[in-house]
Amino acid sequence: MDYSLQRRSVLADVYAGRTGLFEVCDASPYLSRAAKYHGEPTDVPCPVCRKERLTLVSYVYGEHLGPTAGQAKTQTELARMDAAQEEFSVYAVQVCRGCGWNHLDCSYVLGNEPEPGRSPRRTRRRAATE
Repeated sequence: MDYSLQRRSVLADVYAGRTGLFEVCDASPYLSRAAKYHGEPTDVPCPVCRKERLTLVSYVYGEHLGPTAGQAKTQTELARMDAAQEEFSVYAVQVCRGCGWNHLDCSYVLGNEPEPGRSPRRTRRRAATE
C-alpha cells in the first residue's frame, strides 16, 4: 500500500502553515537510531528541511516472527527473510536524520505463502507437573 497521498496532504498543511514543524519533525530516538544503523539511504531530498536525503527504514511484523517482529531490517536481511520465512508484513518509513521528518512510505508483504490446509505454527506449552 502506498501512502503518498497522505504524505502530500501532510506536507500541504505544513507548507500552508496549518501544521507546525514540531508536529511532523518528531522522529523518536529509536527511529533515528534505526535510520542510522539499519536504514537505506535514498536520493530523495527531505521535503521539510531540504538539506538532507531521506533514509528508508523497514520494519517487519508477523505472527510467526517471534522476537524479530517489530525490528528494523536492511534490504539484505529482508531478502534473506523473504526466502526463508512464512508471509510477513514490511512497513517502510521515510526518515530525515537532520530535522526528524518521518512518514510511512509504503507497506507490503514478503515471505512464502503458507501451504493450503496447514494450520499456523503454534507452540504447545507443557503443563507443570508436581
